[in-house]
Amino acid sequence: MLHIGLTGGIGAGKSTVAAELARLGAVVVDADAVAREVVAPGTEGLAAVVAEFGPDVLAGDGGLDRAVLARRVFGDQRALRRLEEIVHPRVRAATVARITALPEGTVVVQDVPLIVEKGLAPEYHLVLVVGAPEHVRLERLVRDRGMSRDDAAARIAAQADDPARRAVADVWLDNDGTRDDVLRAVREVWAERIAPYAENLARRRPAERGAPALVEPPRGPATWSVQAERRLARLRRAGGELGATAHHVGSTAVPGLPAKDVLDLQLGVRSPHDADALAEALADAGFPRRPGEWVGAPEPPGADGGAWAERLHANADPGRMVDLHVRVAGGPGWRFALAFRDWLRADAVARAEYLAVTRAAGEDGAGYAEAKDPWFTAARSRLEAWVEASGWRPPS
Repeated sequence: MLHIGLTGGIGAGKSTVAAELARLGAVVVDADAVAREVVAPGTEGLAAVVAEFGPDVLAGDGGLDRAVLARRVFGDQRALRRLEEIVHPRVRAATVARITALPEGTVVVQDVPLIVEKGLAPEYHLVLVVGAPEHVRLERLVRDRGMSRDDAAARIAAQADDPARRAVADVWLDNDGTRDDVLRAVREVWAERIAPYAENLARRRPAERGAPALVEPPRGPATWSVQAERRLARLRRAGGELGATAHHVGSTAVPGLPAKDVLDLQLGVRSPHDADALAEALADAGFPRRPGEWVGAPEPPGADGGAWAERLHANADPGRMVDLHVRVAGGPGWRFALAFRDWLRADAVARAEYLAVTRAAGEDGAGYAEAKDPWFTAARSRLEAWVEASGWRPPS
């Protein structure tokens, strides 16, 4: 099933987006609602909260007086941590139980306010962030929730800021316009990205792609390095103990270099057996296998082809093209990918030559790679000379 994390600052409009996603067919699991359930009257969670904070946090009906508890923990980091230690494990267990009971193929949207603050983004196939300027959110909190301006401002300041949210956002939904505007954006994301991603995931197939053109690198929060790091975090989680290394390689890993808009990621494993053992976990994480083996860099004359072989996976997400190369860590193919990336980063002449070659190679899929082979062969001795002269070592 496709797991989506939905987050956004207080007052941004997550509830509106969540309701529309549910109408479109997703199952929405609201972390705040689950948090209320695990401390409902008669629960072990409520008993633990009372034991920690005292009976004055109870309302007259025996339930939790949330206003009293909020005043107790707001601004007191130690008290807040104690409350989280009681509530969060119970919320997680209840959420897992609820999701496990759902049928395969379900699109699950987890509405979680603290995805950024708690570092939860790698747990999801996609993270959707609902955003709105701070002054818009402030006005909504005062108008719609009856907060004082000071209280609303304090709540906003206590959460992650927009740059931190943008760093984890696969999809950013601006909600500073009308309700119809954001609902229209949600429907577009569902049709163009979420629904096909869910189908690709269920069928264990990569997303369809055309022949990407050579483009200038993106700037700001959408840089290729930021996009790559989001996916590397998911790969590290999916790889577990079998994934020894995870790096961004290829042209998009060279700052300032125009490239085809495909992220090349390299997952290092300890053996070919581990590469095959990881296939299902990687498919579950949104990176199904592409058939056969593929050699990502031209081999030097007389090389052992088996040592250069890899398993190639690709992203099931139609919104971001990714080639994932699973290679034996420390092997020649793994080492070449990292050394070539770092050489291009360091050598402006080599970088300019490579750009000229890629531009001359044109846009034709397999022919594009073959057209570059003669340059790779001629440049290999220069790369090795740079490695020796610079004392280059693979990154840890």
